[in-house]
Amino acid sequence: MAVITTARRKVAGVVVALGVAPLALTGLTASPAAAHGSLSDPVSRVSACFAEGPESPRSAACQAAVAAGGVQALYDWNGVNIANAAGKHRELIPDGKLCSAGNDKFKGLDLPRADWPSTPMEAGSHTFRFRATAPHKGSFELYLTKASYDPAQPLKWSDLQEKPFATATDPTLEDGSYVFDGTVPEASGRQLIYTVWQRSDSPEAFYACSDVVFGGEKSGSGSVAAAPAPTASAPSEQEIDEGADQSSVEHGGHGDDDASTGAEVTEAAPAEDTGANAPEPNNVAASPADTVPADEALAETGGSSSTSYLAMGGAAALALGASALFVSVRRRSSGGAHRA
Repeated sequence: MAVITTARRKVAGVVVALGVAPLALTGLTASPAAAHGSLSDPVSRVSACFAEGPESPRSAACQAAVAAGGVQALYDWNGVNIANAAGKHRELIPDGKLCSAGNDKFKGLDLPRADWPSTPMEAGSHTFRFRATAPHKGSFELYLTKASYDPAQPLKWSDLQEKPFATATDPTLEDGSYVFDGTVPEASGRQLIYTVWQRSDSPEAFYACSDVVFGGEKSGSGSVAAAPAPTASAPSEQEIDEGADQSSVEHGGHGDDDASTGAEVTEAAPAEDTGANAPEPNNVAASPADTVPADEALAETGGSSSTSYLAMGGAAALALGASALFVSVRRRSSGGAHRA
């Protein structure tokens, strides 16, 4: 009996030691990162309203946005996205829903109003900043509205100029923001800058509407507004940190097949139709694996597309090894005890 007890203790020690390895390996893929970002200069609608305070925004436009879509949309200011966009922005997002990206949760951002908090803008060189709470490789495209744009009407794709006036691929990340330069075209009055951030390590894309004013506030009818809309402010680092606890947007929870974490996303049951033509991020299955070659450059958040497979393979191999060792030692120990 003493021989068997000693052998079992040895095997138990080996199994525990081996068991730590699979846990450590799976830990490489178990840490989600918060998602993902929005334009901060010029500041986007959702960011400006978040900075005012989701529970009690100051401006009439942000109050109306909360009344239409609730406070959670503002806490999730960095999650206006489509998980499987893959560059098909115009196909997936219907007219009138550009600012929400067709996501019903953000429908308050689509309200046609001429009093959204705005950023003063001038033609010429400008340094743009996109606050990234989770950086990824990808490209930015910024579109300016046409001279005929009327902010009192729902925003349509035809309201945007055909080509982006500023583009950037994998721009420099400085203090948590992507920074890149562009040349702003000549314009007058209240306009809008529409930003598309298409990831290259995933089919996911993010969108932002930034209200800007060239040379003085004007209403949708072309007359000078009696009460100009407030100047927009980007959220501070403190506001972002404090609001993070209320955010419901993260890699593991919104349908993001993130190559940087190796997370595998399965298709969820279809949600009740909200009337939006574009899919809710939570209801979008990740695109097929062949969309992103495994050996291509991956997200700056680290990791590899093969990390999860290595982790699972390593865990399985170690588990099988531990099981075989246990059986082998037990047989030898039983045989020794019988002979004794």
